[in-house]
Amino acid sequence: MVRNAQRENGTSAGDEAADKAGVEDGDEPGWEATRAWVAGHLGEGERIEAAECLRGGWTSRMRRLRIAGPGGGRQLVLRSFVKPFYLRHAEGLLTREAQILTLLSGTDVPAATVRAVDATARYCDHPSLLMTLLPGSVRLDEEGAGARAALLARQLVRVHRVPTTERTRPRSYQAWTAPERVRLPDGTARPELWERAVDVIRQDPPPYEGCFLHRDFHPGNVLFTGQGETLRVSGVVDWVETSWGPADLDVAHCSTALALLHGPETGMSFADLYLAAGGRLTRTPAAHLYWRLLDALAFAPDAEKVATPWRELGRTDLTPQVLTGRLERYLEALLQRYGRRS
Repeated sequence: MVRNAQRENGTSAGDEAADKAGVEDGDEPGWEATRAWVAGHLGEGERIEAAECLRGGWTSRMRRLRIAGPGGGRQLVLRSFVKPFYLRHAEGLLTREAQILTLLSGTDVPAATVRAVDATARYCDHPSLLMTLLPGSVRLDEEGAGARAALLARQLVRVHRVPTTERTRPRSYQAWTAPERVRLPDGTARPELWERAVDVIRQDPPPYEGCFLHRDFHPGNVLFTGQGETLRVSGVVDWVETSWGPADLDVAHCSTALALLHGPETGMSFADLYLAAGGRLTRTPAAHLYWRLLDALAFAPDAEKVATPWRELGRTDLTPQVLTGRLERYLEALLQRYGRRS
């Protein structure tokens, strides 16, 4: 669910830490063919001056490439799938992302531009996507979280308004959990709360009016520039899961992430911010609750997959215990606001 994201000055998620640690892989074994493939897509006289492995994501290996040439320097981003699970699905994921980035090039959604893709590793060491760099940084700290949440909501409304045709419409959404797959946290003192939440998603999915979904929209996949009154969203990254489905599902995913990052209150307020920005959600509380819980329960029992990249980006306070407690309180808040009292 939580992917990789570019960071300020031509970097990706975790690159600030990479810069501090001096992480550079120039001639690292295992990407010689990929490096040659990238070189073949550069302009005349251009060359790869440096390559840095970037931290902060767990689905793919991200590199920042510094390109030198007659016209001056520039920077590109290279995504490569190297883990077995993602290698099996790389062709579909990277092909989809390349198509979506091409679609977004004519919209007001700030996204990277595709330079080349080798989704089957025909030429590269691993399935890879080469794209332009976006300005900005991932910001996960507590300071300014409220202002960023409001900007996230406005940006998500724009994402949902991306026009599509029958040819460009993405695939239908896929659920990331199911009742039989939900694991309760070890030692929870409130198993009845979890069971009540699971019972909600035992129902059939509610009817919905579909729209264009990012499907993995959360603070780790959005870049910001500026501070205070100049704070702006400068980029949205990681479009491999783009889907067609209910706006409620994208809102649910960002809400869960905000609840885990900043507390249940922040997660609960995001839907209100989205509506205030002009977004549309189902008017039926029970239907909205279904989508919110379908997302939140996919993070059970302790949201450790989220915690690992977030801790690499400085949020060392997000221990499994903290995340489990926040997730449990968030489930309680959702059931209180949108559920029928038993």
